[in-house]
Amino acid sequence: MQIVDSHCHLDRVDLSAFGGSVERMLVHAKELSVTQFLCVCIDLEHFNEVLALAKKHPQIYASIGVHPCELEGKDPSVEELLTLVKHDKIIAIGETGLDYFHVEKDTADWQRNRFKRHIKASNQSGKPMIIHTRNAKKDTIAIMQAEKAERGVMHCFSEDWETAKAALDLGFYISFSGIITFKNAQDLREVVKKVPGDRLLVETDSPYLTPVPCRGKPNSPAYSYYVAEKLAEIRGVSINDIASTTTNNFEQLFLA
Repeated sequence: MQIVDSHCHLDRVDLSAFGGSVERMLVHAKELSVTQFLCVCIDLEHFNEVLALAKKHPQIYASIGVHPCELEGKDPSVEELLTLVKHDKIIAIGETGLDYFHVEKDTADWQRNRFKRHIKASNQSGKPMIIHTRNAKKDTIAIMQAEKAERGVMHCFSEDWETAKAALDLGFYISFSGIITFKNAQDLREVVKKVPGDRLLVETDSPYLTPVPCRGKPNSPAYSYYVAEKLAEIRGVSINDIASTTTNNFEQLFLA
């Protein structure tokens, strides 16, 4: 069995539990059958660190993009994104999207423009997008539709079935994180049951959103195992089935 953590921030994970060693963190993940990782970029200032991890470790891939909540760093043009995405270990554009939790919708034109540039770069490069949406589901889907977003994943999905269905209709995948293990996530677990098997992915979003049974600890990509375990429970299948399905889906979306 092998599990892919389709979205993590390895450059930001607390390595103190692993003696400060990325290698030991990866060994720990392998003990829980987590063997591949997509290390997601959120700003250009740390892109070289993200890429260095991917270049050093064959089981790690990387993305290029600027998170919608990043306010102070460099904001890339479409041309800059297209240049940076050319490395063969860069397999996605993002994370990008909209977030009205931290930014008022009425003052977020810059955020919407950034999102549109990332969509253009994704469509032109053929590399799939990693989309973040928080308190902005209608605008997120509307921009995806208007800009004709072609490929990608709704990462750390926590919205309703209507939003999931709209993304699925555009050809996107849906990735679930440790949120599905939380007590207050029953509505989300109902969405988990409805997503087609060939569009499912699992992730940790580590170092954030540690799943049960590890709540209270720093999150680690190893804990993708517990996300997959809960996904299997909700859908009434074995964890081996979820591992195989989500690994195949990851390869189809990002590596095919």
